[in-house]
Amino acid sequence: MKAFRCVLFDMDGVLYDSMPLHAKAWVEAMQTFGISMTEHEAYMTEGQRGIDTIRQMVFEQQHRTISEAEAQAMYDEKARLFHLNPKAPVFKGVTALMEKIKADGLEIGIVTGSGQRPLIKRLLDDFGTYVEASHIVTAYDVVHGKPSAEPYLTGLQKCSGPSEEERLRPWEGIVVENAPMGVRAGVAAGCFTIAVNSGPLPDEVLLAEHPDLLLHSIDELQRGWDGISRQQPH
Repeated sequence: MKAFRCVLFDMDGVLYDSMPLHAKAWVEAMQTFGISMTEHEAYMTEGQRGIDTIRQMVFEQQHRTISEAEAQAMYDEKARLFHLNPKAPVFKGVTALMEKIKADGLEIGIVTGSGQRPLIKRLLDDFGTYVEASHIVTAYDVVHGKPSAEPYLTGLQKCSGPSEEERLRPWEGIVVENAPMGVRAGVAAGCFTIAVNSGPLPDEVLLAEHPDLLLHSIDELQRGWDGISRQQPH
């Protein structure tokens, strides 16, 4: 019988209730550079590498192609504004869910489009009992960010063991995402993809990306974990 062997979590909006702060920082930072960005657009583009979002918006609004270095400088301003806020809380149910996952013998990975090193350090501070540093995928680990399948395929690779028998196949992974681009990436990777709608977007926006399951909180996933984890991988 087939069985799942790992769970790959997105970070913002899945582990942390941080997206309202990110959206606010995006709007303020982009205004500094003459770019119009709404909070809705911040939610819709969430999951992409920040520099990719910036280069796309500059091209669309200012009709110019900027270098990765210029985009990084703009992203650094967004990160600076974000870190002026208090730390975003961990969502209810996250730790209990990770305990259940580890008790079932599954590996845990984190796949984020973030390139902010303080946030990566916080992941280990908060979840180091359950997640190894080598199992975290960031913007620095991929060429193509979400909605490409590459971040989640990289997550599967990082969570695999050294032998061929220990290599994780896409159907052995569960992806937990809150953003449309992240859901698209999980589906493209071939993983069982759970959309957790923790933000203001209508359910239909996430359902349009064809997740295997739609929930409304990590705690709901935690409470239903036993039934969900025993579903047959596709």
